[in-house]
Amino acid sequence: MALTVAAALVDALERVGVRQIFGLIGDSLNPFADAVQRTRIEWVGVRHEEGAALAAAGQAKLTGHLGVCCGTTGPGSTHLVAGLYEASRDHAPVLAISGEMARKDLGSDFIQTTAPDLLFRDVSLYTETLAAPEQAPVVIHQAVAAAYAGRGVAHLTIPQDVFEAKVDAQVPSVATLQPLGEVIPQPEAVAAAAARLDAATRVLILCGGGCRGATAELLALAERLNAPLIHTLKAKDLLPYEHPRWIGGIGMIGTRPAYDAAMRCDLLLMLGTDYPYAEYLPKKTTVIQVDERAQILGRRTPTELGIVGSVRPTVRLLLERIASKSDASFFEQVSAARRRWDAKLDAQADLGRSRDCIHPQAVARMVGDLARSDAVFVLDTGLNTLWSGNWLRQSGTQRITGSFNNAAVGTALGQANGIQALDRGRQVIALCGDGGFNMLMGELLTSVHHRLPVKVLVYNNGAFGLIPLEAEQSGLAAYRAGIEFPNPDYVTLARACGARGLRAERPAELRSVLEEGLASEGPTLIDCVVAAHEVPNVPHVDLEKLGHFALAKVKEALRSLAGR
Repeated sequence: MALTVAAALVDALERVGVRQIFGLIGDSLNPFADAVQRTRIEWVGVRHEEGAALAAAGQAKLTGHLGVCCGTTGPGSTHLVAGLYEASRDHAPVLAISGEMARKDLGSDFIQTTAPDLLFRDVSLYTETLAAPEQAPVVIHQAVAAAYAGRGVAHLTIPQDVFEAKVDAQVPSVATLQPLGEVIPQPEAVAAAAARLDAATRVLILCGGGCRGATAELLALAERLNAPLIHTLKAKDLLPYEHPRWIGGIGMIGTRPAYDAAMRCDLLLMLGTDYPYAEYLPKKTTVIQVDERAQILGRRTPTELGIVGSVRPTVRLLLERIASKSDASFFEQVSAARRRWDAKLDAQADLGRSRDCIHPQAVARMVGDLARSDAVFVLDTGLNTLWSGNWLRQSGTQRITGSFNNAAVGTALGQANGIQALDRGRQVIALCGDGGFNMLMGELLTSVHHRLPVKVLVYNNGAFGLIPLEAEQSGLAAYRAGIEFPNPDYVTLARACGARGLRAERPAELRSVLEEGLASEGPTLIDCVVAAHEVPNVPHVDLEKLGHFALAKVKEALRSLAGR
């Protein structure tokens, strides 16, 4: 039986398990939208196409399964690009679909003309325009296969008349379209790693996102080696915050004990991570790196042995070979330092620090402690990432996601909408700075429209808080006029959108406002007015940066005295 190309595409997406498609309907997408409504797939109409791409990326990052977004001709598709970098940079499978004018109008400088294949080339592993309906079955298969094989974005441009045209075949071999399986390492590489681990006395294990699904193996390895486990932000949620082996994060979103351990160990075992901030990694110690991606091995710090393999099978094979270590002195030293650091974090999150001012550390700590045990936290980018990343105490059954590699401001709410659409009964909490929330605040209307009960918490300090810190690290006085801004009344804004709005301005209000907001049934915006010039902990800073910071503060003081 002949199908339209639109129907063949939707049929294939339904068969691979796609549950939602995010986008804005427009002329060239009308045949596609018509085919969607005849299936069990839910069309989630967004308020901006970037929100569609973010929603699809959020789903794909959380689950590893295909997310789908679309935009119509010209600007409808170009708006997708910024959001698609979330999937591209965080290695998540997404199919993006661009509608296009009818083929007879191509090449005539018709209204909304673009060159989609050229535009999407940087963000996509695969991009193709369907020039004839007969291409559709194979090209659709190829696009989904590419998204899964490369863990990234595939993009299709489909003219309206191609969407409407009939084809005689369904998309073939749909059963082959699925996430990649585990990569088994070479035995000789495992043997070489085991020999080095047996010879080392102070082993430290750095866990990245590639460790997901391998927590039992990680703990067994840490116990066998008497080793501390430290983590990237992407891996923070793998184990409970208070697990004795889970020492803390590395880098700015991390702890001093983790940094010191990295500098003092005699062997660093990097598992499933391409951690980019090389200044936090050792330069004169033995490094072994395990990852499925051969191209990333050894590019961040001098590495003695790289193993191409998935973390779980690699660690299992190591456990068959390595001997137990009885000396626990390194682990005990790191653990003692961790307890001191935790006491410092606790003091900074204490509501009693100030009678009139809410400190952002207290907000992050309290929302984490009040959230459900299986909640999903979606972190935005900025100074707020440091508050959330350092002060959340995850349960081990919660999930934490965000703009890990793209590090884009304003992405949390869009991703949260996509994640919430997967399960409207699960608690999904977007933790945003006010600057980031303001960028795509219209996506709160998407939450309301589609009854997505996302909880949006805004750290409201009236500024882009990370920017002045970055300037001051270079010795430049912060340009306040460029980073400080007036905010709307978020409570009124939320209510105007049809959501719940709550506000906490003083420490005495915070707990009751958070409890009420997190317990709300529908979309809820919680406005937390926080200290404007709070400075984060710095796990490691060199003397040069410290000097730059001091110089910047002197310049700011002089500028203030001069009235500028």
